[in-house]
Amino acid sequence: MIKRNTAVAIAAATAAAALVLTGCSTPNGQGNGDASAVPGVTDDSITIGTHTPLTGPAAPGYSSVSAAALAYFEYVNANGGIHGRTINYIIKDDAYNPANTQMVVRELVQDDNVFAVFNGIGTAAHTSVLEYLNENQVPDLFIATGSKNWNQPEKFPYTFPFNADYSVEGAALAQYAVDEYPGQKVCVLGQDDDLGGFILEGVEEALGADGITLAEEYSTSNPDITAQIGAMQAAGCEVNVLGSIPAFTALALSTSARIGWDTKWFATSVGLDHTTLMDILGEDAGPALIEGLVGVNYLPTAYGDSEWVELFREINDTYNSSAPFTENVVFGMSVAYLFTEALEKTGENPTREGILDVIRSGELKGNGIAPLAFGPKSHGSYYTVGILEVEDGQQDYIDVAYTVEDGKATRVAMDPVPFVPGGIPGS
Repeated sequence: MIKRNTAVAIAAATAAAALVLTGCSTPNGQGNGDASAVPGVTDDSITIGTHTPLTGPAAPGYSSVSAAALAYFEYVNANGGIHGRTINYIIKDDAYNPANTQMVVRELVQDDNVFAVFNGIGTAAHTSVLEYLNENQVPDLFIATGSKNWNQPEKFPYTFPFNADYSVEGAALAQYAVDEYPGQKVCVLGQDDDLGGFILEGVEEALGADGITLAEEYSTSNPDITAQIGAMQAAGCEVNVLGSIPAFTALALSTSARIGWDTKWFATSVGLDHTTLMDILGEDAGPALIEGLVGVNYLPTAYGDSEWVELFREINDTYNSSAPFTENVVFGMSVAYLFTEALEKTGENPTREGILDVIRSGELKGNGIAPLAFGPKSHGSYYTVGILEVEDGQQDYIDVAYTVEDGKATRVAMDPVPFVPGGIPGS
């Protein structure tokens, strides 16, 4: 998969460079419907780009997201594109390293002349380019992390996340623990950045600061969390909420098994994917370690049978070389669908401000288990998340969901967005 993505990135970058050399767009023009004045837009194409970890500690699982988005865009292009324009998608590896992110994002904006930066992965990585993109008035669309920092419309008017806010996920998981395991000691193990920090914030909002028995953190630079897991065991933790990427979800499960600690694990959406965890843990140990794992999500699950998933499987087979079909593949195709939905609603003469107006309008629906929440005063995406559980080797929703408002999680019914025929907006 990484080899395929790297090859795609090189090919896409070459194509984008060719577009720039033709003089079809200028770096900073906003345009008024004239394609030649809008960065990344020609009469028959629109170019966007991303930074993503094809290598490094977050590559397991996450490297498949951009490949899946690319596959969806290729499907759209094969069916006539959006308003007659094909979508060129430039994929650049930043290895989950903020210094690399700054370099590749500047390349996307200044050299590749992209219309928008789309679905950048990594909280610390994307934080390093947040101000740059807004200062240069580049649409910063549908970031692939749940940091609350993205939802600051006055400070960052060009920025919109795709993920549910991590504090929303933390509050939902904490409330589920209270509802289903009353009286048990709840602990948190989180990454030492906004991923872990906002998960902890959400748990605290739901339980109160004194409702958490112990909070530990890890760094992706140190693949040894024996001390943290040992401290949690010693504290008598019974329900443990993880704010982790897949590699460290797997590490927490394997470390607890190695020291003989049988406990309950709850995971955020970004660290949950069953197939990725199995790949890391192995077929021999993985099934027993993952069994009973609880998590949250807000998109159709890869292990369900919705029409969205049926279409995405077909796209995966045709345009993604039948890659393993995982939650990260569904994520990549879902966010790509959302971009095409926004682009279609922007109209035949897309501008940067035009697509921002569409997102702020609150008209976008997405394809989640609940409609999107974007609006003029909030850039938050999903405030309703569903609970999943691994049972008998299968990961799926259990028909329990929570809507989180002001830190309070309320149990609700899931309200999935209806399927769009053909899976292409406006078709």
